[in-house]
Amino acid sequence: MPFPDTFYRWRPHPWHGLDAGENAPEIVNAYIEITPFDPVKYETDKKTGYLMVDRPQRASSLQPSLYGFIPRTYCGKRTAALMGEGLKGDKDPLDICVFSERPITRSDILLHARVLGGLPMVDDEEADDKIIAVLATDNMWGAANDLSCLPDVLIERLDHYFNTYKMSPGKESSVKIGEAYGKAHAMKVITAAMEDYMERYAD
Repeated sequence: MPFPDTFYRWRPHPWHGLDAGENAPEIVNAYIEITPFDPVKYETDKKTGYLMVDRPQRASSLQPSLYGFIPRTYCGKRTAALMGEGLKGDKDPLDICVFSERPITRSDILLHARVLGGLPMVDDEEADDKIIAVLATDNMWGAANDLSCLPDVLIERLDHYFNTYKMSPGKESSVKIGEAYGKAHAMKVITAAMEDYMERYAD
């Protein structure tokens, strides 16, 4: 008896085997690597797709949202061009921060996220945007349609976290974050990252 078309016999790679979502760039699939309750930074191994321990967080602040990436995106030249001249992309999938009213304590999960905006972050002279979204089915935030729908303090927490999460004693931070942008620009960033992915990985 053949397997149904919708049945995956093997687990797909979360970056390459999944897709950005049929309603992208407005509602996207987000693969979650880190929750707000864990002082360890995890990162998807690019070769195997397994979630690997990257490093324990040095600072005391925790990621204030769910954190992961949008499948089949790639921060290349199109994505970097939206940040400004002279930059290059970080060659990683596009990062996404997802807020949910109810605590989600598990990582290594997939969810649907409604895009609201983003933070323009530069790390070691590479464009490293952080898309900001909410759980699409969230009872409190699910109807939000732009970054202005979220309390300012949530964006402040994200800004503080990313400005400090790589800090080490005696070393100057390599991270610079500009003013947060809204949904319209965030969708341009996602579209650019999807196009960068197609150029980089299309057969």
